[in-house]
Amino acid sequence: MKKGFLALSMLLAAVGVHAQVASVASPDGKLKVNVDVKGGKPVYAVVYDGKQMLDESPLGFVADNGDFSKGIEFAGKKEAHLEFNYDLDRSKVSNVHVDANQLVVTLKNGRGWTYDVDFRVSNNDIAFRYSLPNYPSRKNGKKFSIRIMSEATGFDFPSQTTTFLCPQSDAMIGWKGTKPSYEEEYDFDAPMSKKSKYGHGYTFPCLYHVNATDKNDKDGWVLISETGVDSRYCGSRLSDMKGDGLYTIEFPMAEENNGNGTVEPAFALPGVTPWRTITVGTSLKPIVETTIPWDYVKPLYETEHKYKYGRGTWSWIVWQDNSICWDDQMQYIKLAKDMGYEYVLIDNYWDNNIGKEKMGDLVKYAQSQGVDVFLWYSSSGWWNDIEQGPINIMCDPIVRKQYMKWMKEIGVKGIKVDFFGGDKQETMRLYEQILSDADDYGIMVIFHGCTLPRGWERMYPNYVGSEAVLASENIYFDQHFCDVEAQNTALHPFLRNTVGCMEFGGCFMNRHIRRGNKGGNTRRTTDCHELATCILFQNPIQNFAITPENLPTEATKDMKPTEEGAPAPAICMDFLRDVPTTWNETVFIDGYPGKYCVIARRYGNTWYVAGNNATGKPLTLKLSLPMFGKGDTATLYSDNLKTLEPQKAAVKVSNSQTVAVTMADQGGFVIVK
Repeated sequence: MKKGFLALSMLLAAVGVHAQVASVASPDGKLKVNVDVKGGKPVYAVVYDGKQMLDESPLGFVADNGDFSKGIEFAGKKEAHLEFNYDLDRSKVSNVHVDANQLVVTLKNGRGWTYDVDFRVSNNDIAFRYSLPNYPSRKNGKKFSIRIMSEATGFDFPSQTTTFLCPQSDAMIGWKGTKPSYEEEYDFDAPMSKKSKYGHGYTFPCLYHVNATDKNDKDGWVLISETGVDSRYCGSRLSDMKGDGLYTIEFPMAEENNGNGTVEPAFALPGVTPWRTITVGTSLKPIVETTIPWDYVKPLYETEHKYKYGRGTWSWIVWQDNSICWDDQMQYIKLAKDMGYEYVLIDNYWDNNIGKEKMGDLVKYAQSQGVDVFLWYSSSGWWNDIEQGPINIMCDPIVRKQYMKWMKEIGVKGIKVDFFGGDKQETMRLYEQILSDADDYGIMVIFHGCTLPRGWERMYPNYVGSEAVLASENIYFDQHFCDVEAQNTALHPFLRNTVGCMEFGGCFMNRHIRRGNKGGNTRRTTDCHELATCILFQNPIQNFAITPENLPTEATKDMKPTEEGAPAPAICMDFLRDVPTTWNETVFIDGYPGKYCVIARRYGNTWYVAGNNATGKPLTLKLSLPMFGKGDTATLYSDNLKTLEPQKAAVKVSNSQTVAVTMADQGGFVIVK
């Protein structure tokens, strides 16, 4: 039986019938990777704290010059210890210490051609990739390039496993044919299934709950993703389940990007593939706190610019297309100034509604108010039917550089580029070209309608976030997404946001998601839940969904909070004036994906502890907060459980091991110390 792989392998080794090729353990000895060649096929298995997390799973690939997944022999191994530090300036932690053991296994196919599988194993994380040398060519010389036709790489889970997965959509569907763009709904705690919703597998990251099989066993958690993808490879995903618990690496669909570009990636030799990453634990703490997306990637270019992160206002998310005009943008610049925010994001149609000629004056005015400007662009090209302007700029290297030069001259600090819809190598090349060109002119880049970032916070110095999630705009468009907002808020810190910056664009203070705070869809979450999202979600540039009507005017200052059109509570807006967007430290406190989540983040010497509740009823938790000391005084933002109105109070910590909080359903809290 497959589930007994580890025990059987050990037994056979003991009697001299079979021996593992190689193994590597984490520095603390709990996480182990065992590598073998069975029947000519390379496999690996993962054990954590004595529990089988992955059964024997396939390795290898098929290239244009041969099959490197079968007919394989073991050809050697090397071991090393890796220990180093690095800094991150725009993520959930600022200083990272990596302590890992490395195993490089050399494998040989039937032609005698070798490749390495490089495993790096830290206490809760595994990263591995293939390293390829030059190969003999068909013309008796050296082959200096290779095309990877497919990967055998897989992840084989024990039978008692449930999943939190986002299905890959069909290509060229959705708004103007822009999918796939990582914007499908997740299934929560679902059994492993033979077929995903669309039959195309699942987008990264993928979370698996390896359940206990008896009362003496432990639960396990496994997060699968990839990192280090740049212009030299495509973005990948997991297949539908094959057999009993096996998921394999899948390349993009041929139909993506309107059929343009190759499905199979190609790169120069010698070369490497991206890192496949596995984060494991018997709790969710390693999942939320992982830094594996950045541990083994390197900056791809140096920058002479110092980029500034912070908060921004954004009219489009509530006021929509008609707000992209001179008068409304003046209101949002004033809102940014009043809030002490660094940025305003001017969305689609600015080229028609404001005009390139007048944009310089608008940027100059914004800067006179202490506010800098981000401008929206379509990625454009031949891969969708988008008509929102500006179009046909970011896809054209000549025109793109002309606009970059113009933006630098008028003082634009960043761009938001939208509607990519594909994971082919050609598209990854476009992401990289936009980033590289923008850095030449000191311009930061946000991607929207896009792929998952894969280590990009460390790879590209001017990258500041990606959507790649079913984000805030859906709350405007469909009441359903208001109804499930709390559930998604309790999910993304364990999945999408744990592997990369997430440009969600949330924190609605309007009760009614419509201009004027009247009509439209109705927000179900409490105000303190919305405040908590500022901590639970992380992106170095946070464009919040607040509106000018959230601040009081002479006409609205005396309105009751429950009245339509009323301003937001002052304690909420005051909180939003000071909330950080980058963090020095992140600590998982408690939670379960899709039910509730409590995370602590430190900015400088200040701790923010935030939580939300999507259980369907009030939830009382007794939290262990080791960052607090006995006698410490903190500020608690919480919901009045009767009126659901936000309240602010000073609280004294009597015991940091049992700090009690109670949240309303679809509510939340924030503690600041």
